Amino acid sequence: MHLVTGGAGFIGSHLVDALVSRGINVRVFDNFSSGREEFLSHHQGTGNVEVVRGDLLNIDEVQSAMSGIEMVHHLAANPDIRLGTEVTDTDLRQGTLATYNVLESMRKVGVNKISFSSSSAIYGEAEEMPTPETYGPVMPISLYGASKLGSEALITAWAGTFGANAWIHRFANIVGPRGTHGVIFDFIHKLKRDPSRLEVLGNGMQEKSYMSAEDCVRAMVHLVDFCVDNVSLYNLGTGDTCSVRRIAEIVVEESGLEGVSIEYTGGDRGWAGDVPKTSLEVGRLLSTGFKPDMASEDAIRHTARALITEIGL
Repeated sequence: MHLVTGGAGFIGSHLVDALVSRGINVRVFDNFSSGREEFLSHHQGTGNVEVVRGDLLNIDEVQSAMSGIEMVHHLAANPDIRLGTEVTDTDLRQGTLATYNVLESMRKVGVNKISFSSSSAIYGEAEEMPTPETYGPVMPISLYGASKLGSEALITAWAGTFGANAWIHRFANIVGPRGTHGVIFDFIHKLKRDPSRLEVLGNGMQEKSYMSAEDCVRAMVHLVDFCVDNVSLYNLGTGDTCSVRRIAEIVVEESGLEGVSIEYTGGDRGWAGDVPKTSLEVGRLLSTGFKPDMASEDAIRHTARALITEIGL
């Protein structure tokens, strides 16, 4: 049995689907702060998925959930980067401290495999584009990015000290059905409130790598199968980028609304801690034989269609 922390969340629930499709039984550990029961409802009654409602900050609950577990997929974290600017210990607690509790519980119970969902946010405003896994020094500019980098360091230290095996996945911006936050989600809700105009934070020139959730979890599972190193570190993305301006155009196109005025607030970033441009070098991922099904724009359009249906625009 595998344990998925944050398994009722956006990416976590897609990973649960991928694991179950491979015949793996899954225990989900989630506090449902952003996860939703309906994301797992199609597994109800199958006997393939067990759901444990718990808090990663309660180490006793985490340790109890480790019983009978062969491998941990640690995805639970604060999903909203902007929240860290308002409640500044959010990412420290829900990210780094939660990761410590997962690792310590694994050590005590004897689980020695962890797959960790990190982020391109750890690179900060990288001077090398596309940014490879070997880029450094890495200097995140968001508290979210700092938390992910701290968690990576804890995981590699556990691997070096206690002999754990780790897979660290540095995500591009992951988008897809069941999304609960992010630029596409925000745009659709703004259009639902006012179908005549769409406000875009910044100048719209922000440009980032995007990857579909389906491709993301497929890559995660592929790398666990492919890599046998003590610590395996990979960027997960599609090798291309898309601008916020283009995302706004795609969402408006998919909405079917006419005469929408797209208005920009100005400035080179949407909020404090936002990185205006990210582009991930994914040659290492592609060299393993993995190939994404969707490029950035395709993933964005696929997501816009799905969320417009889910949200009800």
